[in-house]
Amino acid sequence: MVSAKISPLAGKPATESQPVDVAALLAAYHDLKPEPSVPEQRVVFGTSGHRGSSFDRSFNEWHVLAVVQAICEYRAKDGVDGPVFVGIDTHALSGPAFESTLEVLAGNGVQTRISAGGEFTPTPAVSHAILVHNRGRESGRADGIVITPSHNPPESGGIKYNPPHGGPADTDATSWIAARANALIEGGLREVKRLPFAQARKAGTTHEFDFLQRYVGDLDDVLDLEIIRAKGVRMGVDPLGGAGVHYWSAIGERYGLNLTVVSETVDPTFSFMSLDWDGRVRMDPSSSFAMQRLIGLKDKFDVAFACDTDHDRHGVVAPSSGLMQANHYLSAAAWYLFQNRPGWRADAAIGKTAVSTALLDRIAGHLGRPLREVPVGFKYFVAGLYDGSLGFGCEESAGASFLAKDASAWSTDKDGIVAALLAGEMTARLGKDPGELYSDITKQLGDPANARIDAPANHAQKTKLSKLAPEQVTSKTLAGDPIVEVTNKAGGQPIGGIKVISANGWFAARPSGTEDIYKVYGESFRGKEHLQTILAEAQAMVDRALSD
Repeated sequence: MVSAKISPLAGKPATESQPVDVAALLAAYHDLKPEPSVPEQRVVFGTSGHRGSSFDRSFNEWHVLAVVQAICEYRAKDGVDGPVFVGIDTHALSGPAFESTLEVLAGNGVQTRISAGGEFTPTPAVSHAILVHNRGRESGRADGIVITPSHNPPESGGIKYNPPHGGPADTDATSWIAARANALIEGGLREVKRLPFAQARKAGTTHEFDFLQRYVGDLDDVLDLEIIRAKGVRMGVDPLGGAGVHYWSAIGERYGLNLTVVSETVDPTFSFMSLDWDGRVRMDPSSSFAMQRLIGLKDKFDVAFACDTDHDRHGVVAPSSGLMQANHYLSAAAWYLFQNRPGWRADAAIGKTAVSTALLDRIAGHLGRPLREVPVGFKYFVAGLYDGSLGFGCEESAGASFLAKDASAWSTDKDGIVAALLAGEMTARLGKDPGELYSDITKQLGDPANARIDAPANHAQKTKLSKLAPEQVTSKTLAGDPIVEVTNKAGGQPIGGIKVISANGWFAARPSGTEDIYKVYGESFRGKEHLQTILAEAQAMVDRALSD
């Protein structure tokens, strides 16, 4: 990011900042109630569920009770009568939120599957469990709830819903659930059915399920783990104290891999992290500031990787290049997968979000594969991953998933574990690390420079930007090249902004969903100076359109 102000603490140990007061955070979860008239305290489902902090009254007991009651009513309305698989990450607020969730599920008589032995459960393990359960079923279909705010700071909490297709819920579902949850809160939770936690835990509807063994046991369906073992690839992994913390050693043992788990520490303050760009603790595996511990180990392994707290995102460290930019690794992964998965359909597409690198477009063209471009949000890849028409779906924020080797659906949600382990498979088969592979690809197809800048925008301007029409962009050139397309859609769906494309570069501008800024993503195949011109012209074009 160009305009973000990098904190002087960025990249330094988190112990240099004040750790979150976990006891106060947990007390606030139970003691503070949301005020429905305050927009920031209402239930709002973003791209990955409802998130907030108990300190801000945006993620408290009332929110979770209401959301889960709304999910129970939604699944009943939708005819989902099988079990609900419940996942949980290692954030401090996830513990009490799990208890609230179970109380409501039991109160509603919903068959519930929770992890055996109180093990943490990554998002992809929940998605995979749903898909396996539902295979070939017309009735008794399962769905899932994952309690996680993803990579967000330690004071955050979150809850998301995955319908029977296993992936993130679409807007139809989340809008209904959020509206119903807010109505329940406004009604003082009188319509929420719940049992005390001790009773809910022992209820006849509550059953333990071994997510870890199911997921780890099936991994060779999606990856060639045998070649990693045979070639003795030295892999290092940092789970960043997240939900997959015990999955890695189980994977290494089961498949005989040379896999070193750098740390199995779980600490709700996440004090073992290095601070992110803004001086806050954030478990973002694609941030070089947050990934200092693993970057420091790059020369000890043939390839190393990390995942965020619910293990749906990945970061890959290659000896040749250090921490790979998300766009770089995703390009290498797409290039490799579509040449090493003979069981996939010949017309299986490469999927990318509208703000992901255009190198993926060039890779698709080079390999003779369809390209499917979608708005930001992994939910747009679900149908394709479910029916096998999409081999690989990815977004520039280091989220990806891909089909099993036989072209069946593996996980229709982002899977940081398989994306990370794929780096080991690539290294084993090609005899080079993913950074070297990326370098080879760019020599053939062009080496893009990309960046994102954030510019201030008030609520009215953000609304205007989200509704901008292509004809409002009157420029005919972009950084000296003729503009070939101006669009506000991807895959027929609005992107909530505008995208301008030339033969050698592009930019996309869209408002932030959480801050008073708009984001400009830009890319150039003619180098960094050309990129700066694209970004400057992009900002001028957007500012002109907003002032009209």
